[in-house]
Amino acid sequence: MVFAVILVAHLAALYWPRVDIVGPVTWSDKVGHVLLFLAPTVAGLLAGVRPAYLVALLALHAPVSELLQHYLLPHRSGDAWDAVADLGGVVLGVTSVVVGRALRR
Repeated sequence: MVFAVILVAHLAALYWPRVDIVGPVTWSDKVGHVLLFLAPTVAGLLAGVRPAYLVALLALHAPVSELLQHYLLPHRSGDAWDAVADLGGVVLGVTSVVVGRALRR
C-alpha cells in the first residue's frame, strides 16, 4: 500500500502539466529528482517487488520521463541532468536497502 501511494505521488510529480518555480532553479531541483526516484526504489524493494524488474523499470523511466516532459507537456521541459539525478536516486535507493539489510544481520 505504501509503495502504491509513493508510486502515484512519483508519477504525479513527474507528469503534472505545469510546475511553477519561483526564483532561480538551483541544485535543489536535482535533489528533488534524486528523492523522486529514491522513494519508489526503497518502497518497492521493501514491498517485495522483484529487484531486477523494479530497478530496470525505474532506470528506464528516468530518461523516458524527461523525454515525455520535453515533447508532450507544453509547460515542462526535459533535462539530461535531471535524468542523471533520477538514476542517482535509483542507485541510492538500492544501496540504502542493501546496506540496511546487511546491517540488520
